[in-house]
Parts: sequence; C-alpha cells; structure tokens
Amino acid sequence: MRAVDIIVKKRNGKALSKEEINFLIQGYTQGIIPDYQLSAFAMTIYFQGMDEAEIAHLTSSMVQSGNQVDLSRIRGIKVDKHSTGGVGDKTTLVLIPLVAAASVPVAKMSGRGLGHTGGTLDKLESIPGFQINLDDDTFINQVNRVQCAVIGQTTNLAPADKKLYALRDVTGTVENIPLIASSIMSKKIAAGTDAIMLDVKVGSGAFMKDMASAEELARTMVAIGAHVGRETRALLTNMDQPLGCHIGNALEVKEAIQTLQGKGPEDLRDLCLTLGSHMLQMAGAKEDTRVLYDKLEKILAEGKALKKLAQMIEAQGGDARVIDEPDRILPQAQFMIPVMAEQEGCVHALNALEIGQCAMLLGAGRETKEAKIDLAVGIVLHKKMGDWVKRGEPLATLYANDQQKGQLVQERLLKAYHIAPEQTAGKPLILGLVDQEGTHMMS
Repeated sequence: MRAVDIIVKKRNGKALSKEEINFLIQGYTQGIIPDYQLSAFAMTIYFQGMDEAEIAHLTSSMVQSGNQVDLSRIRGIKVDKHSTGGVGDKTTLVLIPLVAAASVPVAKMSGRGLGHTGGTLDKLESIPGFQINLDDDTFINQVNRVQCAVIGQTTNLAPADKKLYALRDVTGTVENIPLIASSIMSKKIAAGTDAIMLDVKVGSGAFMKDMASAEELARTMVAIGAHVGRETRALLTNMDQPLGCHIGNALEVKEAIQTLQGKGPEDLRDLCLTLGSHMLQMAGAKEDTRVLYDKLEKILAEGKALKKLAQMIEAQGGDARVIDEPDRILPQAQFMIPVMAEQEGCVHALNALEIGQCAMLLGAGRETKEAKIDLAVGIVLHKKMGDWVKRGEPLATLYANDQQKGQLVQERLLKAYHIAPEQTAGKPLILGLVDQEGTHMMS
C-alpha cells in the first residue's frame, strides 16, 4: 500500500477503505508519511468530501492513534458535553455541576480558548488555586466522590488530530465538515465517556455561520457517535449574539455563579436546563425531557448545583470562597469604561463575532496559541437583541487593564450594535435538535 495511490484514489472521488485511511493516519502519526502527503490528502477531502463510513473510519483511526481514557471505574453512565465554540459560552461552568447534582457523573476534559472563543480551562484558572491537571486516579476518584471534574486533555489523546489540525490550519482546509466532525469526535470518543451531548453553534459568532452547515455538522457527528456505539445528540443553538451578558474569563465565572444562584440571564439558564435534560435522559432517565427540565430547575432553585460547583472547586484545589465573594476572589480589571448609546431605539442586531474580537483585543482571548491572556478583562453587555435603549444609556461596560486599548475597543464595540427606531423581538436561542432519528426543528 502506498500513500500516493490512496491520495490519487480520493482525488478521483472514490471512497477509501478503513485500511487505506488507517494506513495514512497511523503512518503520519508515526512520522512515516510526510507532511506534504497528508496536506494533499486533506485537500482531496476538502474538494471531494467523504461518505459516512469514511468519516467514521477517519475518526476511529484518529482515536486509535493515541491513548484512550478508561472511565470504567466511575460508577454510572458517563455523559460528556461539547460546544463548537462561541462568545460568552460559559455553559460548562453551570451545566456540569447542575447535571452532577442530579447524580449523573460528569468526567469532562476541556480545552483552552483560541481567537474570539473562550476556553473552559482559562475560565476555571481565574479561580485562585484551581488545578486543571489531575492524574487518572485522582480524576476518577473525584468523579466517584463529587460526581464531577473538569480537567485539561492529556497530551496523547488523539495525537493524529493535533498533527492534522496543525496542517489544516496552514493549508486552507480547516473549514471542512468531515475534517471538523472527525476532529471533535475523535477527542470526545478517546476521552472515554458513554454518551456525548453536543451544542452546535450557528451564527455570526460561531464557526458555522449558516443553519445548513451547522445542521450538516451536527448530523455528521451524531452519525460518528452511532458508528462507535456512543449515543450522541446535538442541539443547534443561536450564536448571532453572545450567550449571557459577560464575556471574559473571570467575568464569565462570575455570571456562571450568578446563574447557579438563580440570578443569571435567561438564555444561559434555559440552554443549560435544556442540555441537562438531554444528558439525564442519555444517562438512563426514563422521563420526557420536559419533565427532566423541571427536575433540574428544582435542583437549581434549591441551590444544590451551586453547592456542587463549590465541592468541585474545593476538590481541585480552588478557593471555594469565590462562590460567595466573586468580586474579592476573582481577578479584577483596573478600568471600567462605559459604552453609551448614540441614539434611541431597539437593538436589532448584535454582532457576536465583533464583540468576541473586542474582548480578545482587551486581552481576554489568544490571537496565537502561545499568547498570554488577561483573566480579569472583558465586556459586560447591558443591552441585547430586542432591548430598548435611550440615547446616552449604557449599552455595555468594558473591563480593561490598558486604558488606551479600552478606548479603542469602546469605538469598535459601538459599531457592533445595530439600533433601529422600531421595536423587534429577539431571536430564539434553541433552533433544533439532531439525534439518530433526524433533525427536529423548534417551532
């Protein structure tokens, strides 16, 4: 078997066998097949696509390229959640303790942020002392004891994906659904959970800008999960505006705590309850998701999820006083700069991508993997789509440690708002559900 023959076969639009895909992926991981041949292979996929079986074989080969986490010592059905990334997406910080408080174990491996999308690990590290690197025994014991843990991914988890992604990044082959789906699912499958709940974002602040491509990505990932025997579902959710009101690492931790206290924004709360209801069902609950939504709502109201977050923080070495004193414990920015409305009207549009980039310019995100982020800085939105604003009223507040940067971002953020004279309703957050039976659009 030769790499060039496999590349030519895919270039000519023919389906590859499991053995051919495995030959390329394992050979590349081991350094036998060079970068230039895998670059050519990625480009053939970009132009010719892959069928369902090929994508499943590609994913499985990437899983087998490194270690696979064995979570069999954790009691119960383990359900993981993954978001395709957005602005202000602090869902994990609310959802994981919420589901754990319903006695469903969540053993989660998360990543760092890059670009305008935030990373869960960066947010958690804004809590003083919080440890994201736990050995396997400590990780498993914590989940059995506390019901949840969130840690960084091990270095040898799907290493083929890491190598292939680096190539895709410099060869113009990032935006391809078979390659995106296999990249996400290889890491989720290697992480060892029994079922996978996906949150596929669509809109200006998401990787998938339109509904058709988001739905295709969701369907592809659900099919991969079915192929390897992991129940997988995906919510399609709106990212035309940020989720919640706080954007930035410490600021998002604060908003997550507020949500668990029953004081958070409605969109974040509803998304977590909806995702959680599906996770409970995938973990074996027999009730309808509507009943499970109500069950989680009660857990939230009783403060059990907030207590669970405190237990997880303490178990991982963090300062649990952050629950009661977030403004004292979390990093604080030096300057608060208001962004005032220049006209009266209703917020018709709010460019999530632009707002995410504004937060990144303040220092809340990374432009490169090596960049150091400022955990204290970010943006708090006071007005979102459908809200009425008067001239001179604050649209947002910037939290900055560099006053000059803050003033530059102030002007840019103002342009992210589209205000018009007539009233309009905000767009729905949850757009649809994709499962093994198909796509179910929300009315």
